[in-house]
Amino acid sequence: MNIFKSPLFLIIAIFIAIVGCNSRPEEVKDRTTRVMKGLYSFGPELKSFTDCEEGNEYWVADSAKTLELAYSNFNFEKPYEPVYIEVECHTIKSDSLSMSADFDSTMVVTKVVKITKEIPDGPCN
Repeated sequence: MNIFKSPLFLIIAIFIAIVGCNSRPEEVKDRTTRVMKGLYSFGPELKSFTDCEEGNEYWVADSAKTLELAYSNFNFEKPYEPVYIEVECHTIKSDSLSMSADFDSTMVVTKVVKITKEIPDGPCN
């Protein structure tokens, strides 16, 4: 019996081809850590970052659990006041089912390098 004529072999081969070719772009993650500089705003419904150099906007996920705390320590009277930050991070595709869906990418912060109320002159101003 020739194995290539077996219907079971054909079904398995088709299944493997479908699974192998069915890549999911939303699961592809860019795990390259880099330092990004820009403006961060935080409030009850929004955690956003605007990259000063490229102007891209990101939803922010604080995996270090220090960015939101440092922002809160400024004791702003109103939410969403921008601050200048420099952070180590990587980006991932935003979840299409959450608040981050309005942003193309989510910036995952792994370390806060600098956070200040003073926004430097240049592209951030």
